[in-house]
Amino acid sequence: MILSMTGFGRGTAVLNGREITVELRSVNSRYFEYSSRIPRSCSYMDSRLKKQLNERVTRGKVELSMTIQNVEAADAEVTVNMELARSYQKALRNLSEKLCIKNDVTVSTLTRFPDVLATRHADVDEEQLWADVSAVTAQALDNFIAMRAAEGAKMKADVESRLCFLEERVGRVETLSAGRVEAYTSRLYEKLRTILEDRSIDDARVLTEAAIFGDKTAVDEETVRLRSHIAQYRSILELDEPVGRKLDFLTQELNRETNTIGSKCQDLDITRTVVDMKAEIEKIREQIQNLE
Repeated sequence: MILSMTGFGRGTAVLNGREITVELRSVNSRYFEYSSRIPRSCSYMDSRLKKQLNERVTRGKVELSMTIQNVEAADAEVTVNMELARSYQKALRNLSEKLCIKNDVTVSTLTRFPDVLATRHADVDEEQLWADVSAVTAQALDNFIAMRAAEGAKMKADVESRLCFLEERVGRVETLSAGRVEAYTSRLYEKLRTILEDRSIDDARVLTEAAIFGDKTAVDEETVRLRSHIAQYRSILELDEPVGRKLDFLTQELNRETNTIGSKCQDLDITRTVVDMKAEIEKIREQIQNLE
């Protein structure tokens, strides 16, 4: 399955009196990178969450955010972090004095700051909470990967269409280059007749020059390798594993062979074809940069 590295997934459930919501977002990255925004009370499970994600996601910069709300508040105890509240009050007072603005701090203002108020529930079973969070994370992962797969399918179709275009252009290069040596030999004979007039032409020398020209400008090996790379590309696109790095390498090889053809041939039509091929390879490269 071809997966994009960008995606979003959300999971939510009410389990054991808690409403748990987990959201996953990702963007491109060469490796797997993990970051999280989770409640402090859940910090002990952060490494477990990273491992759970990494088991199903191998590349991409993934951000996990989590909220937990208790829907059964009968056993809840609300505590106030007085030291933190005083620090916020002092900071706001200093800000008011320096900016010469009214200090209208109220209790409601202070309680809006993070961690001033905390709700504590008695006898929290950390392993049970982890099991609940893990289940919701798995749900978010399913949705996250489904979105990545849908995007990946579109990208795969686009790349396949560009490979067909590239293959057609390789055939055009083969056709255009087929008669180059004969055409060069004819031009060389014509030029020598003009220069030498009635004097005889050394056929052996002409054929030697034609052979040298043919050897320098032959692109048979390059077109064979291009067709091989295109076939490999198609095979890799069918693999049920991360393929981004493999395709990145093959794209470099496609570009290298195309550049070699361009440097060998001075034929205008072949040069134009090579320009078309390079433009298409660049579009392929842009697509596969986003594949896992």
